[in-house]
Amino acid sequence: MNKNNEIRTGCDRGLCRAAVGRQDRQLNTYDWLADVPGNDETTDLVEVQFKHTRKGYYHNVNRLPLKKGDIVAVEASPGHDIGVVTLTGRLVNLQVKKANLKSEDDIKRIYRLARQIDMDKFREAKAREHETMIESREIAKGLGLKMKIGDVEYQGDGQKAIFYYIADERVDFRQLIKDLAAAFHVRIEMKQIGARQEAGRIGGTGPCGRELCCATWMKNFVSVSTGAARFQDISLNPQKLAGMCAKLKCCLNYEVDDYMEHGKQLPSRDAVLQTLDADYFYFKADILAGLVTYSTDKRIAANLETITAERAKEIIEMNRRGEKPADLQPDDQPKKKDDGPVDLLAGDSITRFDKAKKKKKKNKSKTQDTADKPKAKDTADKPQDAQPRQPKRKKPSNNAPREKQPAAQDNNNEKPKE
Repeated sequence: MNKNNEIRTGCDRGLCRAAVGRQDRQLNTYDWLADVPGNDETTDLVEVQFKHTRKGYYHNVNRLPLKKGDIVAVEASPGHDIGVVTLTGRLVNLQVKKANLKSEDDIKRIYRLARQIDMDKFREAKAREHETMIESREIAKGLGLKMKIGDVEYQGDGQKAIFYYIADERVDFRQLIKDLAAAFHVRIEMKQIGARQEAGRIGGTGPCGRELCCATWMKNFVSVSTGAARFQDISLNPQKLAGMCAKLKCCLNYEVDDYMEHGKQLPSRDAVLQTLDADYFYFKADILAGLVTYSTDKRIAANLETITAERAKEIIEMNRRGEKPADLQPDDQPKKKDDGPVDLLAGDSITRFDKAKKKKKKNKSKTQDTADKPKAKDTADKPQDAQPRQPKRKKPSNNAPREKQPAAQDNNNEKPKE
């Protein structure tokens, strides 16, 4: 593809802007075949997305030139609905298989591209959703029903409203439907969803710092068990394993297959490694790295030794033959001498942080001495002040150098006479 074609089609280096669509839509699917000639002509099926995670598949019977991001009016019962095209071409057939739509009655038609009148009705209906949800919760509470209405979705033409609710037990909401229809004057449809579906519709940010998987790309929910956490050696802490929906995190299933495959290469946890010095018991393992740590005590970490899984299997085989190695480490690897605990602050002084304070005190004392020096000079110049201090010079050792000072002064006075 030359440069002119790249500018015209917007495709370069295997990526095409027509395949991305609107990134503000959840469950966006990248169409890798968008720049393939004749991709849209292979099938008339089109994937249309509505509010949050609700999707539908429709026949493009009028052969409209649709692309990702187009707003269309589709068939509904009754009336019509407004949605956004999220996928066209060959990939739609694969999505239909995942959705298990075997009956042709489940696939309706696309009427037309949305007009301005359709968009005005659509916005007007969407503006009433939040108030309807709050009022419907009060009605359900007044009836004493043990259910939670998590979301309300109006149809594009405003003739029908879908109420999504969560309930642990079976709920008889026949009276609720009558009250809701009388309050909002629309056709009522109740849909029960789980906690995971509610989190996907509401959205949010997970503990990983990214948007929830159920609100971005996940289409089908798979059951998650605590066995996935055990295979990965994750602490069975309910607060850390639970997601925003208060259920086990879906991401626990992402890498469990790799952990199970690498875990088969590790020795049994019940195996005891016998050496000439002591017996070693399983303590922990780095499954992906293939390293196993053993301890000389079953309950606490004592004399920990980390070896590879191959070395552990080798020692187990030696113990079966009645042989005991001298060390867990292989012979070709020199054993590190254990000199005991190392003091990282052995060469540092405990009072190293107090030196700066001492210097400040010394500086203060020097400033005081310099301030007193001129006063000493003044007293030396005055002979009257020096005479009463003569008795102090009679001290034995300290006064000896002071007695020589007047002699030096006399010699200095005699020099100008010569």
